[in-house]
Amino acid sequence: METIILPDDIKIVYVIANSFPAGIPAAIEKLHSIVPFTNDRKYISVSRPEDGEAIVYKAGATELKEGELSKYDLRSMIIKKGKYYYLEVHNFRNDVMAIANAFKKLIAQKDVDPYGYCVEWYSNTSENVKCMVRIKD
Repeated sequence: METIILPDDIKIVYVIANSFPAGIPAAIEKLHSIVPFTNDRKYISVSRPEDGEAIVYKAGATELKEGELSKYDLRSMIIKKGKYYYLEVHNFRNDVMAIANAFKKLIAQKDVDPYGYCVEWYSNTSENVKCMVRIKD
């Protein structure tokens, strides 16, 4: 397990999965059908229990310039800057459960931000994903 510092907040626009985990592929597919793909864009999805209930998954992407994606009427949120634990999952499509297993290890840390998200930062050039959780200030 390693740490990384996000020096700035990251704004994403997102599509909510209709269920977790079964609805994740459809949410990602919907996001990709709306948001034009480019290697410059960051694809970052988040999840956590919401309202004391089930886990809510938000398939997200960044804007390349402020307001660029406003015409699509997508919701937006901020991923807080700060220090994060992370594990990189290689070839995640070959073992989707590796992402869940990475997050089990990450959220087991005693100093994880209880109000943070499980963050999946997808590489645009490989089949890798960085699984991250924010550390308390």
